[in-house]
Amino acid sequence: MSDRNSHRHLAIVAPGSAPDASARPLVASREGAEESDLMLVGDLAKAVGKTVRAIHLYEELGLVRAHERSKGRYRLFAQDALVRVRWIIKLQNLGLSLSDIQALVRGQNDAASAKFAAMRLSEVYVAKLVETQSKLAELKALESELQASLEFLSTCHSACESEVLVHSCPTCERHPEHPTPPELVAGSRVN
Repeated sequence: MSDRNSHRHLAIVAPGSAPDASARPLVASREGAEESDLMLVGDLAKAVGKTVRAIHLYEELGLVRAHERSKGRYRLFAQDALVRVRWIIKLQNLGLSLSDIQALVRGQNDAASAKFAAMRLSEVYVAKLVETQSKLAELKALESELQASLEFLSTCHSACESEVLVHSCPTCERHPEHPTPPELVAGSRVN
């Protein structure tokens, strides 16, 4: 019996999405003790939007590991690898490097108990939450300034005459409701 004949194929479906007819199949092992769905490295990479090389790198760094190998010696990954790689991606989006994530995983594995592992993870997440909230506040302020700048600039279309030279804009008196332009506008006019 060939390796292909000993597996059944199921479509990969990302959480919250409808099945895609063009998705490559998952490979489910009939011989596995768990009868869990297994997928090839390319299928895992496609499911999480990463390259095969990225998955191999995660594996080399000990961040994810193959569940087993097929008869053809291909790495087969269980469904929990999807969760693990998505976790890695989210940590990277939070600003952690792969070496930071590797240290976090080592810390989790070396923890004396689940309580200590949870405490370490909580410390990292609290720090990242503070950073995220700070970044959100910064982005909210930028959003407000962009809106104010666009409002200010929209009046230039009607208040300015086509003959007015750009170098006179920093001292423009045609915006009585906004005598001082937002910095995003004022900064563009300083030479």
